[in-house]
Amino acid sequence: MTTVLLFLLSLAQAPAAKPADVTLMKAGLGGSCSADFTVKDADGKPVYGAMVHVKVRYGFAGVKRADLEVGTSSEGKARIEGLPDKARPMTYDIKKDEKKADVTQDVADKCQATFDVTLR
Repeated sequence: MTTVLLFLLSLAQAPAAKPADVTLMKAGLGGSCSADFTVKDADGKPVYGAMVHVKVRYGFAGVKRADLEVGTSSEGKARIEGLPDKARPMTYDIKKDEKKADVTQDVADKCQATFDVTLR
């Protein structure tokens, strides 16, 4: 009985698996598309606090607009969910200090996009 009790106690105190360190923005623009970013410097190290900015134009004739911005986590990761399923191609500007890069997503071609970005 004591052995079972000690076993159950050890299970209760076992550390849970650490979730991935990703900064998440839920855009809520009525769609199921997303964009995942991994931002690194020229040496291949993750960049903390890089800003990912995009202007989204969607809806009939692109009349609806949204400005979105999210920073990267300590692992250089960021995710934007809830992007519209139909929108004009979006160019993401990624910046940290004087270094920058940009990538483009066309949700008509790639609704669930993943970008590995190197700032230069």
